[in-house]
Amino acid sequence: MKYGVIVFPGSNCDRDALFAASLMGNTAEFIWHKDTSIPSDIDSIIIPGGFSYGDYLRCGAISRFSNIMKEVIKFADSGKPVIGICNGFQILTEANLLPGALLRNKSISFICKDVYLKVNEDNTPFTNTLEKDSVIKIPIAHGEGNYFADDNTIKSLQDNNQIVFQYSDVDGKITDEANPNGSMLNIAGITNKNKNVLGMMPHPERYSDNILGCDDGLNVFKSITNFINSN
Repeated sequence: MKYGVIVFPGSNCDRDALFAASLMGNTAEFIWHKDTSIPSDIDSIIIPGGFSYGDYLRCGAISRFSNIMKEVIKFADSGKPVIGICNGFQILTEANLLPGALLRNKSISFICKDVYLKVNEDNTPFTNTLEKDSVIKIPIAHGEGNYFADDNTIKSLQDNNQIVFQYSDVDGKITDEANPNGSMLNIAGITNKNKNVLGMMPHPERYSDNILGCDDGLNVFKSITNFINSN
């Protein structure tokens, strides 16, 4: 299968994403934000982390209007998998591919550390090689990762099993102490209703190889590969 990694001015996790996407015999290529089409052989899109357009205005607010995002929206609407990581998650909410918004961390500080995530759903293109209720370790690095949505949106996310990852302790308990940024319901990652678009603040690409200290994040990319190869 083949990934496309979107690159904006200010993206700084694009090469990490390309590396992780290229594992398991897959191929990957960069797609520039000014491009007006997505190559027909691309099976999945990654919107990587960083500071697109310097994070001026709101994070992701300018990127949402890039030429390529019109094509990403079409790509997602066709049912193909799209994953936005950190700044990519912010861009997906700005583009209305995912509900809610990412606010300033409750501490008003940039946070960079390992966290634990409870896997709430294993029936998605991004988690099908993981076990429901299992716990994985993934790094975070963000200043605006505090997920917020109105009550109706939160209820809809719960009713449709769209809350895929929650910040937890090592035993999978959802606690205030395990929540690094104040995110509602300890939300770390959600999908759209069709489950083919995932936004997550933690960086699975940074833990995609044991040489990095952990390879828990590789399961996200394994799952996408498994989904594509089985469809």
